[in-house]
Amino acid sequence: QSALSHQFKELEERMGMPLFVRKTKPVRFTSAGLRLLQLADSMLPQLRSAERDIARLAGGTAGRLHMAIECHSCFQWLMPTIDQFRDAWPEVELDLSSGFSFAPLPALARGDLDLVVTSDPLELPGITYVPLFTYEAMLAVANQHALASKPYIVPEDLLPETLITYPVERDRLDIFTRFLEPADIEPAQVRTSELTVMMMQLVASGRGVCGMPHWALHEYSSRGYVKAKRLGEKGLFATLYAGIRADMLD
Repeated sequence: QSALSHQFKELEERMGMPLFVRKTKPVRFTSAGLRLLQLADSMLPQLRSAERDIARLAGGTAGRLHMAIECHSCFQWLMPTIDQFRDAWPEVELDLSSGFSFAPLPALARGDLDLVVTSDPLELPGITYVPLFTYEAMLAVANQHALASKPYIVPEDLLPETLITYPVERDRLDIFTRFLEPADIEPAQVRTSELTVMMMQLVASGRGVCGMPHWALHEYSSRGYVKAKRLGEKGLFATLYAGIRADMLD
């Protein structure tokens, strides 16, 4: 009780006026005291709500996750994965950006992003990469194409071909960096398209061939729309990574 009286005295000195009438039972508050009570009634629920939010943040059960994805075809498998994530973590807001109009890995290093899905990890201070899964890059060709009957594709097979790609730099495309360029092969023509479905239509109609991860091709090759051919006798495999800041590993 003496501690409470001391706190009231300090508060009254700060306010410059009494907050309650002395020696009244029950306690009768002055106008200033009633105003502070109203303030407390409005603020306490907000404080309790903030405490709950902070506790959820500390426990990793709430917040906002800013992520970017560097490959066009990744959206095909990522969206079902995001649905599962939202079911498991409904209190976490997820902001997803495509990494085609800016450099996502430097943005991750700056703290603008929390996670980047990439197949081309860069060595950056404070950034670590967690492997997600390995995938096979394959070549889509029309069913009637001469290459459709080959057991696998070699770089020289693409010399006379129109290669259809997503509109990104060559150094971000496996078919160039790990298949054609090591063999010093340049296709006859390169054509770009932003949409996977449009790329498959062009391939199916014989207007070109297209390199793409197996998961993106499966939907079309499994129903006989195009043929999926292995790149090289042993196949062309790569790994998809989640890039995160090292201080977020815990």
